[in-house]
Amino acid sequence: MYKLGRRSFGPALKAFRDTPLRSSIQQQQRRSLSIHEYLSANLLKSYGIGVPDGEVAKTPEEAEAIAKKIGGDDMVIKAQVLAGGRGKGTFDNGLKGGVRVIYSPTEAKMFASQMIGHKLITKQTGARGRICNSVYICERKFARREFYLAILMDRATQAPVIVASSQGGMDIETVAKETPDAIITTPIKLNEGVTDDIARNIATELGFSEQCIEDAKSTIQKLYQVFMEKDATQIEINPLSETSDHQVLAMDAKLGFDDNADFRQKEVFSWRDTSQEDADEVKAAEHGLNFIKLDGDIGCLVNGAGLAMATMDIIKLSGGSPANFLDVGGGATPEAIKSAFTLITSDPKVTAIFVNIFGGIVRCDAIAQGLINVVQQMNLSLPIVCRLQGTNMEKAADLVSNSGLKIFSITDLQEAAEKVVDFSKIVKMAREIDVGVQFSLGI
Repeated sequence: MYKLGRRSFGPALKAFRDTPLRSSIQQQQRRSLSIHEYLSANLLKSYGIGVPDGEVAKTPEEAEAIAKKIGGDDMVIKAQVLAGGRGKGTFDNGLKGGVRVIYSPTEAKMFASQMIGHKLITKQTGARGRICNSVYICERKFARREFYLAILMDRATQAPVIVASSQGGMDIETVAKETPDAIITTPIKLNEGVTDDIARNIATELGFSEQCIEDAKSTIQKLYQVFMEKDATQIEINPLSETSDHQVLAMDAKLGFDDNADFRQKEVFSWRDTSQEDADEVKAAEHGLNFIKLDGDIGCLVNGAGLAMATMDIIKLSGGSPANFLDVGGGATPEAIKSAFTLITSDPKVTAIFVNIFGGIVRCDAIAQGLINVVQQMNLSLPIVCRLQGTNMEKAADLVSNSGLKIFSITDLQEAAEKVVDFSKIVKMAREIDVGVQFSLGI
């Protein structure tokens, strides 16, 4: 008999949760596609998984028509925004709540008109919010019991794991913190999958009624089938409910997919909504750059994800704050450098730039010349600390030193980080009192 485990599921859950800086970057490095709730519901429905009846509307008139089609006087309208905390969010026009209970087609039209075309601001979006281009109208179902169930990849075991809890409808991280015994983790062997015994044991342990055990077992197995066949990185159902008429329904679904599988998941990746992604990150991807905007003021241009992470760490340890994660990869060409600088300098908060390149196949002198050309073309006035290590690093240092530009070549990583933090503080201070500032480096 396969045994369920009650162990700490923190490492597994962190594999798909956005947590502070480092975890957020690592999440981006895994490159996971998220899709809207209505698309997730449609996909689950195509696998025979129970979901509330509903349709998406892109205009208030469509919302009204869908509400009439669903019938009844108890429905839910949900803003289709790729962010958590929609229910407690606020729209830029003052409307509170991105998830509302509605009782008529007229209300559907009214709320749709206040949601569509407006930005929803939640705890995950920050002050910028995210645009709502559509709403999901679905029937409102009443649950007898609510559970949490997620399937994700556990990096510790390098295999799928099912994370479940009898306390559905709540923030699972809160449950894990306050009542960790309510969490069930079930590692799955790839060569066996989710067997009848495994699925039935999970359903029983969660607390489904006797009438629903088999339906719940089947639902868990079908969710795993979606996970494997669609190259998912995350399937999160919260809540997975048993209704008053003994149906098992996925009331809310969040699905994520591995970008590396886009070549065989054409349909899934056609659902990508770039309006929900950071415009700079989308532009960076078009140029082959891995760019993530952060809240600091020191721009970073680095080749290699590991070095980029280390660069941000040492900036933080030196008292600064990175404005971005930017990995130009192995293609640190002049074109890539120009695209990178355009992205970095588009952020008005940036007060200094740290270029940290290790030249292996790419020659440091070629990088230095490309950097000089870009700074001249863009007429940049921000101080730039440049650390070029590797092939032809001496030539690179000479080129930078003789350029006459505000580019300062430093070979020691600690010293370079401290210097860029110092420059950043000076520029910030100068901006606050509105004076110009000139830089020279006595080395």
